[in-house]
Amino acid sequence: MADVRTPTSLQDLAPPISPAPAETLSGEAMLDALKMILLGAPLNEVLTSVAHLIEAHSEGTLCSVFLLEDDGLHLRYAAAPSLPEAYRAAIARLDIGPAVGSCGTAAYLRQPVFVSDIASDPRWAKFRDFALQNGLRAAWSSPIMSHDGKVLGTFGMHYGEVRHPGPSEIQLIDYASRIAGIAIERDRSQSALTMAFEKIKKSEAELWQIVDTIAQLVIFLNPDGRALHANRFTLEYTGLSPEDVTAEDFRARIFHPEDIERLREDRLKALSGGIPFENEQRARRKDGQYRWFSIRYNPLLDEQGLPIRWYAAGIDIEDRKQTEERTRNENLALREQIDRDSMFEDVVGSSEALAKVLRQIAKVAPSDSTVLILGETGTGKELIARAVHKRSKRAERAFIGVNCAAISPSLVASELFGYEKGAFTGATQRRLGRFESANGGTIFLDEVGDLPPEIQIALLRVLQEREIERVGSNKPIPVDVRVLAATHRDLNALVAAGRFRQDLLYRLNIVPIEMPSLRERAADIPLLVEYFIARFGKKAGKKFRAIDKKTLKVFQTYGWPGNIRELQNVIERAVILSDGDIFSVDETWLMREPSLVASPTVALGGALLSREKEMIEGALAESHGQISGAAGAAAKLALPAQTLDAKIKRLGINKFQFKVPHAG
Repeated sequence: MADVRTPTSLQDLAPPISPAPAETLSGEAMLDALKMILLGAPLNEVLTSVAHLIEAHSEGTLCSVFLLEDDGLHLRYAAAPSLPEAYRAAIARLDIGPAVGSCGTAAYLRQPVFVSDIASDPRWAKFRDFALQNGLRAAWSSPIMSHDGKVLGTFGMHYGEVRHPGPSEIQLIDYASRIAGIAIERDRSQSALTMAFEKIKKSEAELWQIVDTIAQLVIFLNPDGRALHANRFTLEYTGLSPEDVTAEDFRARIFHPEDIERLREDRLKALSGGIPFENEQRARRKDGQYRWFSIRYNPLLDEQGLPIRWYAAGIDIEDRKQTEERTRNENLALREQIDRDSMFEDVVGSSEALAKVLRQIAKVAPSDSTVLILGETGTGKELIARAVHKRSKRAERAFIGVNCAAISPSLVASELFGYEKGAFTGATQRRLGRFESANGGTIFLDEVGDLPPEIQIALLRVLQEREIERVGSNKPIPVDVRVLAATHRDLNALVAAGRFRQDLLYRLNIVPIEMPSLRERAADIPLLVEYFIARFGKKAGKKFRAIDKKTLKVFQTYGWPGNIRELQNVIERAVILSDGDIFSVDETWLMREPSLVASPTVALGGALLSREKEMIEGALAESHGQISGAAGAAAKLALPAQTLDAKIKRLGINKFQFKVPHAG
């Protein structure tokens, strides 16, 4: 055996480096591996494919799969497509123990083992020389566990350099060991069934005993598909008796009625064909809950090739279905966000008012603190929420937006928190809510001031306890979600009026961000106009050479009560109806109030500011200088208190002159 390579350079003596994060194993890749398993591919092919799959998703990785031998004391190679042949041959069979490399130790400890440097780790003393000679320097291994907690083998990841695992690598090896475990259990279950049917001619009674040991739904059927016998697991799962299995209504009692109707024709056609087939349907547990199963049907054929009996084996795939539903929810939310024709695509502007908001975002985004975004309708509150999410440590996870004002009060709870099957009429199966879909990411509650009182209580619990309860259940479910909220209402006034909980306001208002109106950032209007013209012009296939000066002047002096959303709509309309290459807008499209129209000798902007000042002073006089609260000036003007306070300062109004002195 050649000499073991020893450190001879600074590079060899360098401390372990943390790898670049491995690309996250996609849901599509995982589903492809699961499909291969369910289609009954040979175990060694499945395990080799899983090894290749992980190697493709983590550069420099060499994977191995060991299986536990029947004696429970040794491991043997099942797949290692990329490891050196000499190395595989030398350790094709391993003992299990506390210091037998990474794989033997992981099987012994029943937990992952991460060896970053084989050259110095005592657990590799026995194999160190040979591993180093074959170019291996780091080795990580995770035990492959069965559904009942037994060790099936190990999944290993090897590297030719000193290497520490990062969170993504730890998750990757966990995914790999889980998929390998599914394949091994499926193979062993299938092997058990095959062995059972090989003995059927000798002893049917012995067959029943063997099948009863299989921890899956196993049902024997006659050629027409009527049940003849079910194994012990099926009886215990459903709570039915052997007599119930042979009854005519057996399928109606065990399977979901929607699935029976959906699969009726395909099932009858497949039974008549005499070749293996499979489907997915929900089976009723004895507690009344339905869970998804993947059921594979295999025929027992006579000498003429005709089925004389069918056996069906069902694997519980409820967890996989829930993962698929969560992924669909996240993808649906993403498609809605991408397809939504709105202004919330980018931050446009350079005014000091907007710069102040962006500075706040930079400070608050890295934290997990709850943020309350305030501002008039159409100012871009959702844009700010997205900016906070994108600059946070949750940026790679889901951003789920919910418009609380757009959901019927009777449906808010089920939309936010999900529901259990049977929670109400039409709840035929469990559904995850927006909070669970956002788990690990961010949820944005737009128009939070419109939430019903009972939902306010539930939201308060989420913020305090970080857990939810689905509708129809009293079981708390922990969630890891950052909450961002927004409203155009004065929440202090709503609290004073008894329409919003004060304790919830305290929880939401940890970091307030106030969005300026378009009137307060008029300097950004030219940039916004150019942005929207380019955006809608590209969509309509039009290109504009210039912007009409009169139009730009009108835009800059108009009050924009609908803020950026109104500006966007006006520009989109003008782009569609424009015939030339000079962009212009019909002034009559802008919503002007008669009282705000200035005389020919007075600038429109000055008239607007004057009228705004008069209205604020009038409200302050009526409220005796009080700003917040149900009787305050903010409530009378339908503005958030913070917004009104900013306007008072900007317009130079002395709010103290309106206060009524107390009698001495």
